[in-house]
Amino acid sequence: MLIIEQATYDAIVAHARRDHPDEACGVVAGPAGSDRAERLIPMLNAAMSPTFYEFDSGDLFKLYKEMDERDEEPVVIYHSHTATQAYPSRTDINLAQEPGAHYVLVSTRDGADQPSYDGPVEFRSYRIIDGAVTEEDVKIVATYQTGDN
Repeated sequence: MLIIEQATYDAIVAHARRDHPDEACGVVAGPAGSDRAERLIPMLNAAMSPTFYEFDSGDLFKLYKEMDERDEEPVVIYHSHTATQAYPSRTDINLAQEPGAHYVLVSTRDGADQPSYDGPVEFRSYRIIDGAVTEEDVKIVATYQTGDN
């Protein structure tokens, strides 16, 4: 189960809406081994595409270096789908290289031809390990409490 704070959930959804009709992407880092999604890092979709996302390799290198220095790891890796449901595509599955991460997809498909879509979204989380996709529940909390994650 992904437990995520309301402010982080809201920020991911806002990013997906803001970048619509292109796919949005980013990472939420947390202390290594904690499974707590604490620090949101919105990334630029280097592909600038409505059907594909790609992290800029230089930005991604800097991010991993920074996370290493802060003793963090990627807890959530997120991106949006602008015309389809929030389910990993074959490409998404093939690109999933963090077996400990929660892969969050946000669908803004109801705003198909609207820039900066502000309507309802579909927010789902998955574990993707060795090509196997498993959907997991998402619990949104006001703030983390002792025992969460």
